[in-house]
Amino acid sequence: MQAGSPVSSSHTVTRRAVLGFTTALALGLAACGKSDATASKAAPSFNAVDLSGVSYAQNWAMPDADGVRRTMKDFEGKVVHIFFGFAQCPDICPTTLLEMAEVKQALGADGDRLQVLFVTVDPERDTPEIMRAYVTAFDPSFKALVGTPEEVATMARDFKVYYKKVPGSTPDSYTIDHSAGSYLYDPSGKLRLYVKYGTPADQITQDIQALLKSS
Repeated sequence: MQAGSPVSSSHTVTRRAVLGFTTALALGLAACGKSDATASKAAPSFNAVDLSGVSYAQNWAMPDADGVRRTMKDFEGKVVHIFFGFAQCPDICPTTLLEMAEVKQALGADGDRLQVLFVTVDPERDTPEIMRAYVTAFDPSFKALVGTPEEVATMARDFKVYYKKVPGSTPDSYTIDHSAGSYLYDPSGKLRLYVKYGTPADQITQDIQALLKSS
């Protein structure tokens, strides 16, 4: 064996090891970058407050204005918009319903994949007949949920919604203070977003389109 050959062999092994490590590291970083890009692409950015992963408001049930007991399973494949209010509400409720009618129109063909549900917090005055006429005046597809006082209290508590009767000058002239925000479920029936009152209709439309694309 010639002098110096062990050193030459050692250098060759070292170079191969370094080259192999560098190649593996580069491939690993490339794969990591691809994974990050894929994850970023898969996770949409919303205008509303992202509630993905919350455990509440998942198993509600409430009769609609026709007496049919509704759950999220009835609206599978649709984005569901839920908010709480009452028919004699002077501003928040009609404004929200009007905006959602605009949103449905802006969605075009996808408008059929949006279901708006209005839960009354005034079951004493909001009869099924009143609520049916009220919500369908904004759009024929909108539905009202009309429960007993106990059912309303349970559902509102599940959604962390506040409401309180405020006495008026007569027993029947009271009003109701209530939470003004809305909730959006994705087509798989999972609660995803909280929409603050006053959010522009075009931003709500964008969020619904993102939920429809992610399903």
